[in-house]
This record gives sequence, structure tokens and C-alpha cells, in this order.
Amino acid sequence: MSVSGSAPESPAAAREEARGLEAPRFLGARRRPAALSVAVRIAVPLLLLAAWWYGSASGRIPPDVLAAPSAVAGALRELIATGQLTGYLLASGHRAGLGVLAGGGLGLVLGVAAGISAVGEELVDPTMQMLRAVPFLALVPLFISWFGVGETFKIVLIAVAAAIPMYAYTYLGVRNVDRKVVEAARGFGLRGHRLALGVVIPSALPSILMALRISLSVSLTGLIAAEQIGATEGIGYLVTLAQQYFRPDYMVLCILVYAALGLVFDGAIRLLERVAMPWRGHVVAR
Repeated sequence: MSVSGSAPESPAAAREEARGLEAPRFLGARRRPAALSVAVRIAVPLLLLAAWWYGSASGRIPPDVLAAPSAVAGALRELIATGQLTGYLLASGHRAGLGVLAGGGLGLVLGVAAGISAVGEELVDPTMQMLRAVPFLALVPLFISWFGVGETFKIVLIAVAAAIPMYAYTYLGVRNVDRKVVEAARGFGLRGHRLALGVVIPSALPSILMALRISLSVSLTGLIAAEQIGATEGIGYLVTLAQQYFRPDYMVLCILVYAALGLVFDGAIRLLERVAMPWRGHVVAR
């Protein structure tokens, strides 16, 4: 019995066909030199700094509109010499740290509870969605009537500012966890906090870290608002003094300090992402 079929291709024909093929492109991660990466990152800030310096030196930017870099540097030296900068940074850091710890922790717990359980979602999510629609700065008069203008008011305001984004992103991250993974974990007997800590939170870690990044950024807004009411120390208090005495150099310095704090927070979260999720760098196309 003969089997019909096409004749095997000759080696010469195979070589001829291979000549028309292109070599596959490299699809892996190409790491750029560290010096080049740093240069690209600081290029735009340096250009803005150069434009600021040129505009101030040439008189195109009046000093009452935007203080010159030399004046801002002088204000920085003055604060460092008197020791006020360190005290203000420590006071603001203490308030922000307590507020983010309390609000972020609460948002994380509520987000996991609402994402992992239908009953938790029914109990928690409607209220949190209503609070998310309310600007937290609108709560300032109410919090002042409840807590006064002391430290409790400031920490609670920062906590509320940090809790809402932490809850929203944690909830979405938990909801996007693969259901088959959760069912498999339950099949091995994981329940309650063991399931949440061992499976759900690690799977939702990218969203949780993004929530932490946004919570830290939003907490700076709450910190500014809190320290401009009834405060005697802190960067927000320094902003109020600069406004009262019309010191543009101190105003600009405070803005730069907040920008530096934002960079520090972002760098800390990036480092935490590399430690907790080392595989993420190989997933994203670079």
C-alpha cells in the first residue's frame, strides 16, 4: 500500500528559502548604561533650572514674581544655619508618617475585606465610594469642630487623605486576583487571614504599591492644609509665614522642599518594588 504525499524538500531548496528569512529581533530587556539613564532623568530639571537662572539674571523674571535661585539658596542657608529646617522637616515627617500609617493601614484592611468577600464589599464599598466622592479638604471645618486645631486634627486629616486611594487601588487589585489561584489555595485549606496574607495580598502587591505611592503623594496635600491651621512648626507653617511676610524666596524654597519629598517617596516605593517584585523589570518593555 503506497502512501501519497509531497516529496521531501531538497537541502539546496531549503538553503535557498532560508536566505530570504530575517534574523529574529531581540525581544529581551536591554539595560542602558546607568550614566545615560541618570543623564536622561535629570536633563529636563536641569533645563528648567537653567531657564530659571537665566530669566532671573537677565531681569526677564521680576524678583517679586519668582525669586532668583541665589535668593532661594540664601534662604536655604539661613534655615540650615538656624536649625529651623531640620525641626520643620521632622515635625512634618512625624505628622505625615502617623497619618499615612493610620489611614493607609485602614484603607488596606478595608480594601482587602471588600475585595475578597461579598459581604465585606456590601458593607464597606458603598460607604467608601461616597467618601471618595467628597474632597477631603471639605472636611477641614468639620474636623476642626471635632478635634480643634491641635495635632489630632492634622493627623486625622492626613489619614483620611491617604486612606481613600489606598482603599480604591487595593480593592481593585484584590478583585483582579485570579480566582483559580484563590480556589486552589482554599482547596489546600487556607482560610481567613492565612488566605489574605499568603495568597491575596502577594498577588495584589503591584496595585497595593501603586496605592501606597498615590497615598504618599496625596498626603502631602493634606499635610500642607493641616499645617497652615494652628501650627507653630512644619513646612506648611513656613509657607504661611512666607505668605504673611511676602518672602518669595521662602515660598519657592517650600515648593522645592515638597518636590524633594515627593522624589524621596517615589524613590523609596521604586526600591521597595524592586525588592518585593524583582520580576517586574523583565515584564515591562524597555
